[in-house]
Amino acid sequence: MMTENEEIGGIEKFIPNLRIVLVEPLYQGNVGSVCRIMKNFGFLELYLVNPCPLEGEARAMSSHAIDVLRNAKICESIEEAVAGCDVIIGTTGMRAQKGCDHIRTPALTPGVLREKMEEFHPDTKFAILFGREDIGFTNDELSFCSMIATIPSSHIYPVMNLSHAVGIMVYELSGANLTGKYKTVDFKEFNAMCAHFGDVLDDMDFDPLKKEKMALMMKRIFARAELTPCEAKTLRGIFRNIQYHAKKSKGEDVGKYRRDIDNQFENDDFEDEFDLEFDVDFVDKMTD
Repeated sequence: MMTENEEIGGIEKFIPNLRIVLVEPLYQGNVGSVCRIMKNFGFLELYLVNPCPLEGEARAMSSHAIDVLRNAKICESIEEAVAGCDVIIGTTGMRAQKGCDHIRTPALTPGVLREKMEEFHPDTKFAILFGREDIGFTNDELSFCSMIATIPSSHIYPVMNLSHAVGIMVYELSGANLTGKYKTVDFKEFNAMCAHFGDVLDDMDFDPLKKEKMALMMKRIFARAELTPCEAKTLRGIFRNIQYHAKKSKGEDVGKYRRDIDNQFENDDFEDEFDLEFDVDFVDKMTD
């Protein structure tokens, strides 16, 4: 669905470029209800990862949003469902038990998530993921996401029905007005950069017991920074610089890293993107 403005109830609302992804939904009535609430707020793009059978109950519950159900894309994996998106938002109803639980923190409320989305460029493509009705997401699945969102609910009964959770999210996000000037790095390149940071930790002989938490914490920080493609490329240049020195200090072959560093700004686009002069000679060429 393209970004657009439309009249809803006589009030103009901005509809961001948002894809709803349901991961292995168990009940077709929930899927139908999700279609209905999505259309209520102007969202039409639904992806389903290994869903339950979608038959009479799903069609009945979707009501006049049967077109959303019919046009839903069926996928075999989360990776397939979010292909082409720039920002991946995972939802969770389970609260973090400690401040350093980077799998679930920081978890943004729908209102805060909307404010964060509004900082992005209007062409940004978002995907918001909702987990299984019984077990939600695995830790690995939440770690895959670039951001985490949660709906504050009563501790008496915090777990929400799937369609109700989707309804709250799409209601809040339907008014998000994206105003950012620069396009952010896409999710594929973002993930490659985060994986590169993990390689840096390995080359630095970082404590293996702490590596996973450190890498995930930095992924959450990078996501909130809204990095442009140029900024992500520059960070990877710095990562190569660190790898060069780490390997050199251990007497390892550094020829590959020397070539990478020498060429990292060969096709730089600082001036094109930011329309200003920028001295990129700050990178140490590391000549002996």
